[in-house]
Amino acid sequence: MTRKEVRWRSRLCGVVAAAAMLGAVAGGYAQEGPAQGLATATFAGGCFWCMEGPFDELEGVVSTTSGYTGGHTPNPTYEAVSGGGTGHVEAVQVVYDPAKIGYERLLEVFWRNIDPTDDGGQFCDRGSQYRAAVFAHDDQQRGLAELSKAALLKSRPFRAAIVTEIVPAAEFHPAEGYHQDYYQTNPVRYKFYRYRCGRDQRLESLWGKRSGG
Repeated sequence: MTRKEVRWRSRLCGVVAAAAMLGAVAGGYAQEGPAQGLATATFAGGCFWCMEGPFDELEGVVSTTSGYTGGHTPNPTYEAVSGGGTGHVEAVQVVYDPAKIGYERLLEVFWRNIDPTDDGGQFCDRGSQYRAAVFAHDDQQRGLAELSKAALLKSRPFRAAIVTEIVPAAEFHPAEGYHQDYYQTNPVRYKFYRYRCGRDQRLESLWGKRSGG
């Protein structure tokens, strides 16, 4: 992401933040573990605004939360993470009911919503803070993610190598309140950003009709 694009997206976020409820505070919502019988998955796929919707549509998904993870800076903010240097990535945490949907299905949707050939960011958002990754919460998730990646290597409809990492889950920091459900609360700005970023165009060129999951 160029400095000009960072400033553009920061200004866009600033407009939304100014319009948010006065009670919204930096750091977002309090982080809690999933309720009994539920499980958590964490994925990074570039802009977290764009990763909530594909999972929200799935039966068995209880909630999605945009946030930051994988870095070394405590209590990260959007401004700090988007500027680089915190080690964190934008990510989405998915709480789901394993009795209704499996982790394998979440992985399928994840792959179809990212560019797994890009290790320098995702789409127009450049830098390690926008890199794609699977954050496995236990050995079972890691094993399933590795199997999914191996299967994708054999069936992928493109020739480039898959460079997306599978790493252990780290502390997840929910993003500021105005980022949550952004695609629903700010649909016009969201669609403008998504189109300008070329996300759907690139996904279609990679996955064809299978893009989006």
